[in-house]
Amino acid sequence: MSTQTPIQLTRKDFVSSQEVKWCPGCGDYGILAQVQRVLPEIGYKRENIAFISGIGCSSRFPYYMNTYGMHSIHGRAPAIATGLAIARPELSVWVITGDGDALSIGGNHVIHAIRRNVDLKIIMFNNEIYGLTKGQTSPTSNFGQVTKSSPLGNSDRPFEAMSLALGARGTFVARCIDTEAAVLNGVLRRAAAHHGTAFIEVLQNCPVFNDGAHDYLTEKATKADRLLVVEHGKPLLFGKDKTMGIRVGAGFEPEVVKVGDGPDETPLSQIAVHDETSSALAGILAQMHGPKYPTVLGVIRAVREPSLSEVLGEHEARAIAQHGTGSLHDLLVSGETWTVKATADETGTVDGVDPELGGGD
Repeated sequence: MSTQTPIQLTRKDFVSSQEVKWCPGCGDYGILAQVQRVLPEIGYKRENIAFISGIGCSSRFPYYMNTYGMHSIHGRAPAIATGLAIARPELSVWVITGDGDALSIGGNHVIHAIRRNVDLKIIMFNNEIYGLTKGQTSPTSNFGQVTKSSPLGNSDRPFEAMSLALGARGTFVARCIDTEAAVLNGVLRRAAAHHGTAFIEVLQNCPVFNDGAHDYLTEKATKADRLLVVEHGKPLLFGKDKTMGIRVGAGFEPEVVKVGDGPDETPLSQIAVHDETSSALAGILAQMHGPKYPTVLGVIRAVREPSLSEVLGEHEARAIAQHGTGSLHDLLVSGETWTVKATADETGTVDGVDPELGGGD
C-alpha cells in the first residue's frame, strides 16, 4: 500500500498561463480570484474539474483556470455541461455564464438543468447589460433603462434570477456580489459540496457599459443598511449595528422594523429566522429589493434531494437487476423490428428503380 502524502494544492495551481483580458475594474476579476481560492479545498484533482462557459465577457473564464474546460456556444453551456456531468459523474462540473447568456438565449437550458437537479455549479455573472456586444439591454436590465438597444428606455420588466431558479425547484439558490469577498467565498464553498444543481447569481460591475449599476449596494457609508446577509438558523438582521430586521406579517408581506424593546421597536423574538429549507421564505427573500427592502445575499435555499446522476444510477442498477447487463446488439434487434427486402420485377427493376439508371420515380 502506498503511503505517499496527497499533493496539497494552492490557489496558484489553478491559475492558468493565459493573460486575463477583462476591462480594468471589471467585477469578473473578484469572482475569478474567489473561485481559485476555493477550489484547492474541495478535494478534487485539477484533472477532475471542468469549467464550461457560453458566450459573453464572463465566458472567457475557462481560459484562466488551470483545469479542463470548454468555451462553448451562446446559451448552451448548461446543456453541454449536463452531458458531461451524466457521462462522468465523478467530475466537478462548473458552468460560467452571464445574465444575457443564461436568461435570454440560454433560458430554457438553465431552467431545465435546475429542475433536473444535474450535478452542476452554475455561476451567473449579472451586470445587467450585454457587455461583450457593447451595451445592449439584457434580460436583467432595469425597466426604463436607456441602452444602445433601448434609446427611449427599456420596455421590458427584468427577470428576477433567483425567483426563476426557485420556480424550477432549485435545490441550492444563492446570491452574492463581487465586492463582498467573504460572502462569495462562503457560498462557493457550500456550492462545491452540494449534490445537484447549485445556482449562484453574482452581481458585478461593468465599468464600461453599465458602470455603477450596483453602487447603491457597495457604497461603504450605506451598504450595511442595504444588504442583508442571511445565515441558516439566524434572525434576519441588518444595519451597521444589526438594529434593523425583517418581520413577516399577515399575507406573508415582509416588513422592515427597528429591533429593540422600546415603544416603537420590535422585539427580537418577532424577527423572522432564516430557514434554508423553506420554499415560502425563499420566495419572499428573492423578491426583496431596494429601496423598500435590503437586497439579500447568501444562500436562500438549500435542500438535499437526489441529483440527476443519482436517479439515473438507480435506474441503471434496477434495469441490470431485472434484465442483466445485456448487449447493444440485442437491444437494437429487440422489440418491434422488421427487415425490408427488395424484389425485382420482370424488367429487372428493383422496387421501381432501374439499376442501370440508378434512379427512380
